[in-house]
Amino acid sequence: MSTVLTIVALVAVLAIVVAAVFYLGPGKGGGRGLKRRFGPEYDRVLARHDGDTKATEHELNERVKRHGDLRPKPLANEAREQYVAQWAGLQEQFVDSPAQAVADADKLVARLARDRGFPEASQHDEHLDALSVHHAQHVGGYRRMHLATRAKSSTEELREAMVEARALFEALVTAGPEDTRTTRERPVESGRRGHLLKPKGSGV
Repeated sequence: MSTVLTIVALVAVLAIVVAAVFYLGPGKGGGRGLKRRFGPEYDRVLARHDGDTKATEHELNERVKRHGDLRPKPLANEAREQYVAQWAGLQEQFVDSPAQAVADADKLVARLARDRGFPEASQHDEHLDALSVHHAQHVGGYRRMHLATRAKSSTEELREAMVEARALFEALVTAGPEDTRTTRERPVESGRRGHLLKPKGSGV
């Protein structure tokens, strides 16, 4: 094959590839990547769109465009330790006042997210959308806790919501290269993961 024919063939192949990418677009061609990136959040959005994958992937792609470049701000060690202590205190408070403890935990996570550079909780949709881009595996628990503060939830429902939301709290309070070794090694709570701390002698 002559050099001219080779070049023509390569140009034709390139044109086909470009056309395919343009036709597929990010919503179709990136579907598998979006599922992998968003995990349970992808399924939640898909259900909200009644199974419409095109609408789901368009929404999630828009989130990535708006918030994908966000770089979490460093959290000073002193601030990190204060957050950890406050969360532990709320877990103890839960025994006597579960609804108030969950409401305060919801506000605590919102403040922590703000300090890490995420949109204010008052910008509700943008707040959750940005968190879902960077913490897709954990944002569901935080959303559940937020809803639990606005519903007539049982004590067990409140407990489960706070336990689930703790995963996002831990990710926000420890994530980042600025963490020190001491902070990383110090657990957010003692006791078995998945259970709220209980004051000694509470019998709960």
